[in-house]
Amino acid sequence: MPTALSLGIDFGTSGARAIAIDPEARIQSQVKVSFGTAADSPKHWQTVLFELLLHIPLAVRRQITAVAINGTSSTVLLCDAQGQPIDSPLLYHDGRGIVVLPQLQAMAPPQHPVISATSSLAKLLWWLQHRPERIAAAQSPVYFLHQADWLAFLLHGRLGISDYHNALKLGYDVAALTYPAWLPPLPVQLPQVVAPGTPIAAILPEVATSLELPAGCLICAGTTDSIAAFLASGAQHPGEAVTSLGSTLVLKLLSETRVDQVEFGVYSHRLGDLWLVGGASNTGGAVLSQFFSETELQQLSQRIVPERPSSLEYYPLLKPGERFPVNDPTLLPCLEPRPSEAVEFLHGLLESMARIEAQGYRLLQSLGASVLTRVYTAGGGAQNDTWTAIRRRHLSVPVVCSEQVEAAYGTALLAQRGGAAWLS
Repeated sequence: MPTALSLGIDFGTSGARAIAIDPEARIQSQVKVSFGTAADSPKHWQTVLFELLLHIPLAVRRQITAVAINGTSSTVLLCDAQGQPIDSPLLYHDGRGIVVLPQLQAMAPPQHPVISATSSLAKLLWWLQHRPERIAAAQSPVYFLHQADWLAFLLHGRLGISDYHNALKLGYDVAALTYPAWLPPLPVQLPQVVAPGTPIAAILPEVATSLELPAGCLICAGTTDSIAAFLASGAQHPGEAVTSLGSTLVLKLLSETRVDQVEFGVYSHRLGDLWLVGGASNTGGAVLSQFFSETELQQLSQRIVPERPSSLEYYPLLKPGERFPVNDPTLLPCLEPRPSEAVEFLHGLLESMARIEAQGYRLLQSLGASVLTRVYTAGGGAQNDTWTAIRRRHLSVPVVCSEQVEAAYGTALLAQRGGAAWLS
């Protein structure tokens, strides 16, 4: 009897990855396709999605019974009644919504995550003000969708369904599980919102035939890329956290209490009956790569004694401005004094970043999040044992590598377990 496999698909910023897991959560297949130069083209997204699925070995494809997709948070598009995009999508980092911030501040409650130039709602309001002719010319109704919503639609054919991770920055009330009263009537169709991982519908028959997937394969509601990476880590109890040591420093702490403090860039995603409280600093690996090659980082790190604190106190930034744990758009980088020995300079940078991470977790806890008990680590910096030892000294809790680092793996778990049951 064939094994039922679950598939997670991660649409990132440079490409897409798919991971298939068995009922014991063991990886059976993983494939990847790069975007090339058309990362902002829905037609290219569609091509990549189907190419990615066809890259999965046929024997694996024929056993896939559930699929979920994650996309980059607040990458959004407008579609007509047939699901055809009526304008170019606005990507996650598109900041043109800054012109509607006064409108958002007057509309939304204080501390709400929609009060951001890059939120989904900011992008929608920008569209309504600056592209009304596109909406008027389209076949009604016009649907507002997130990247993951639209990609899933291509597989299940039901237009206008999202998950409450993607919908948070659209204004959806993830506590009451409804759109809020403060959201005014809009001339577009907002998506119906369900819990991440919820089965939506069986795969379209024609898609199942072309991809040789089982006819009963269920397409499930998705999530965002950062939440998927958290699900992959192995963290599952209140007080457990994930630090992503990528180009920036991103903290996510699983909490019994919800925390939203927009002035610190802190907001909470719902995870079943728990909350994922997060913040992101502008320090991180991008600063290290400004001064050291990968080889230099490896070699110099081995010469650092992590138990010996560095006396250097930096605030490593590429340019002025910090958002968390210090909220100061004018904060200047502090990279002086610069010692003559490169190993001492690197030691000071790693020590300072560990200090910022610890300050971030202290802030989350002071705002009401659960007490930190363990930190899982993802991102390139997770491979640096010296940095891990320094961070462990500052955090005073166990610091371990994430069990899995690929967001596609977390999304596969979501498809397998569904909704809030990911904690089981």
